[in-house]
Amino acid sequence: MSAREPQTITKKELVNRIAESSKQTKVVVKEIVQQFLNEVVAELALGNRLEFREFGVFEVKERAARTAQNPRTLEKVEVPAKRVVKFKVGRLMRQNVGDDDEEPAQPAPRVQSRPPPAPIKAPQPPQPPAPPKAPPSNSPF
Repeated sequence: MSAREPQTITKKELVNRIAESSKQTKVVVKEIVQQFLNEVVAELALGNRLEFREFGVFEVKERAARTAQNPRTLEKVEVPAKRVVKFKVGRLMRQNVGDDDEEPAQPAPRVQSRPPPAPIKAPQPPQPPAPPKAPPSNSPF
């Protein structure tokens, strides 16, 4: 099995797919998708957490200020605190996209599944021979 090169799927492509499968016009679907994206950005800008069950969770985290080092000049640089968006993958996405051992809950469309990589076993050091057992004693003590 050859590995498939990942493709970039644009909003336009998604709009076309949704319009075709939902029998809606591309204009209506594009407006809905854009409004959804606008709402996600607006809620994150307010610092709110967005939870889409089975899909995942978007939330804003505060990253503390820190001192970093320029790898080229080795000069110390102050990096200010900032807010970043984090995404935690939900159960269905993890099952369909990740390398879980579980079977997908539903087949994911347009995704080629691949078997999980075989676990790498570290070489085991040779075991020392067991010490010899003492011969049974005929002594009553």
